[in-house]
Amino acid sequence: MADELFDIYDEQLQPLGTATRAETHANGYWHRTFHCWLTRREGNRRLVRFQLRQAGKDTNPSCYDITAAGHLTAGETIREAIRELEEELGVTVSFEQLLPLGQIRENISGEVNGKPFIDREVSDVFGLVCEMPLTELQLQPEEVAGVYEADLDELIALFEGSLSAVSAEGVELSGQNAPLTIVQRSVSAKQFVPRDFSYYTSVLQALRDCT
Repeated sequence: MADELFDIYDEQLQPLGTATRAETHANGYWHRTFHCWLTRREGNRRLVRFQLRQAGKDTNPSCYDITAAGHLTAGETIREAIRELEEELGVTVSFEQLLPLGQIRENISGEVNGKPFIDREVSDVFGLVCEMPLTELQLQPEEVAGVYEADLDELIALFEGSLSAVSAEGVELSGQNAPLTIVQRSVSAKQFVPRDFSYYTSVLQALRDCT
């Protein structure tokens, strides 16, 4: 929402005060976000889950993305940002169950609805081992159109460029109050939110190494 308030920072992450979401992205203020990637084992395979952003999102609509992620609102701590998992996926866990994967900075610019958009984010990235079946997830209709899982090593190869596509099984919203639909998708790297692919490879490698 345009009137949502964020804590904003300078290049050295010194606090500058607060600004609305719109002001933050119009002026390119640094702000903080929470990323969490869900993973599980299936025999000798390790799988990782990712979401499909809703078509109505103002940025990167209908792109594959981090399993759950969001901005920290003004005054919110990274521990409190775990709410994103429950809001977007219906997954309730404690902060202590998360696996720290590092902190990254992203500086992206472009246009949204014809207006300049500067997104400068400092993101704390986590993993979570989650055995909940995909069909039991509770997707937030305003944010998430589907959730999928694919082989973790194959996804790393996808972003390294040695695979052109990977097969993913997932669930998608099929209508209000309707059960989730089980689907199979062929997924390419260019269908993900456009980031430097090193973000995806480094995070997925860290997730593989710690689980």
